[in-house]
Amino acid sequence: MPRWARSIAIPPPRLVPWTMKNVDSARTELRFLPDGRLHLHIRHDVLRGVTPAMLVWWFQHLEGTIEVGGRTWPRYHVWHPVDHIAVRYARRLPDGSVGPGAKIHIQEAFAGNPRWLVDIVTTIERLDEGGFVHAPWVGGVRMAVLEYAFTPVPGGTFYENSITFGPENPVARALVNRFVRPRMFPEDKARAWLRHNVEEVGNFEHFLPELYRVRVAGDAGHPA
Repeated sequence: MPRWARSIAIPPPRLVPWTMKNVDSARTELRFLPDGRLHLHIRHDVLRGVTPAMLVWWFQHLEGTIEVGGRTWPRYHVWHPVDHIAVRYARRLPDGSVGPGAKIHIQEAFAGNPRWLVDIVTTIERLDEGGFVHAPWVGGVRMAVLEYAFTPVPGGTFYENSITFGPENPVARALVNRFVRPRMFPEDKARAWLRHNVEEVGNFEHFLPELYRVRVAGDAGHPA
């Protein structure tokens, strides 16, 4: 286990009353761009019963709890019951809301494997019913960008997302491509992310419509 991973405890898997989607349910791609950056792309199966408005609300309300199977859990733990460790808004907007300019602190381990640990603070650049974009910065360098697109379709939402790892600046990019990316996000970890993301996005169908109904549409007196 890497020395920097030892301080983060990976919780045991949570039991949820559904089976997560298989990676084969989506179209996934891993490739290196001509400039050497790593690009991962997923076209998910349609999210049945999930709307873009629900997805925007979700990314604005990652903190908080949810009841599943008669037990109360952190929402983030249910979103992926094996891989997710913790999440918090490291910085909200001046009015307390979450949107472009806010920061999210994310801790997760793909497949529950400490070798594939993620512990980052990422800045929201876009969040609306068309999509979500956020990027982690390290030492003033935009290390990667994660882009999501939400398209309403009959019965649900078509969800597409990607990671492009590496700075846009050519000098910084050359250094990151050669020395940083192979250690921070090697190819085996990237492939584990593809599976992780297919699973967590697929899980939305099983809890988000009801959570949204209770917290937003059905019970205005319930705290978000």
